[in-house]
Amino acid sequence: MAAYLFVHFIGEQKDGEQIYFSVSRDGLHWTDLNEGRPVLKSTIGTKGVRDPFVVKHPDMGMYYLIATDLRIEAGLGWEAAQYRASRDLIVWESADLVNWSGPRACTVGIEGAGCVWAPEAVYDRQKDSFFVFWASMTRKPGEAEGRQRIYAAWTKDFREFTEPFLYIEKTQHVIDTTIIENGGRFYRISKDETSKCLILEACDTLTGEFREIHSDTLSKLFGVEGPECYPLPGGTDWCLIADRFAEGKGYLPMRVTDWEKGQITILEEAEYDFGRTKKRHGGVMPITDEAYEALVKHPFSR
Repeated sequence: MAAYLFVHFIGEQKDGEQIYFSVSRDGLHWTDLNEGRPVLKSTIGTKGVRDPFVVKHPDMGMYYLIATDLRIEAGLGWEAAQYRASRDLIVWESADLVNWSGPRACTVGIEGAGCVWAPEAVYDRQKDSFFVFWASMTRKPGEAEGRQRIYAAWTKDFREFTEPFLYIEKTQHVIDTTIIENGGRFYRISKDETSKCLILEACDTLTGEFREIHSDTLSKLFGVEGPECYPLPGGTDWCLIADRFAEGKGYLPMRVTDWEKGQITILEEAEYDFGRTKKRHGGVMPITDEAYEALVKHPFSR
């Protein structure tokens, strides 16, 4: 059988910017854990987190959950978040997805940057390291105003990180990058913050020259962000989800049948159910049947 874990936050209300868990058997119909309450809370930094993402070390079996150190509910506003906010990642780790250590803060953002937005990670077997990437608002010398760019660093343990470097820079703002590996190639989906559309790109290596792949579906899909991808049961098709923030409708799932040709189909509402809570930018990871059973049986009392 298939099973999935969805880590996410739910919005700017009290306790909305914390870590919530949902699980699914098919990647399309989701059940909220802990009765829709937070499973993990950040008690450090801003005492709130957004845009969580979970990843597993394929050999050691350790799970790492990373998130943006940010609490808009505190009232400082979006300008402060973009230009003067925390440059920390908040990190939890676990051997079984049920018992978590942390949170701990790791400073990865460059000097002068705003928030470390929507951090994600991909394991690179050749380097035996995780490639961690995020968005930050930065202004280069000579620029009249700042621009959202994607930065990256390497880590083996989510404690020690290499010096961050510029990973993606475009003529427009770019945020919310996610990366998956399929058939020996890497596919990268990012949000064009100017057009509010998603951009699909491909490359043979994580740090090589990515080329854009046209997708009729993505080019016509406006007002979305927070893309996430995961394989659907059967191992051939993928699910790409995007947060319809402009309409306030939550996540929209799409079926990807061919990455190279940009063949993506939006699913009908009757084909999916994201559960009770309106889920905001998070991460989805396939898990084992044993992990699924342990998660649904655990009380997660806090």
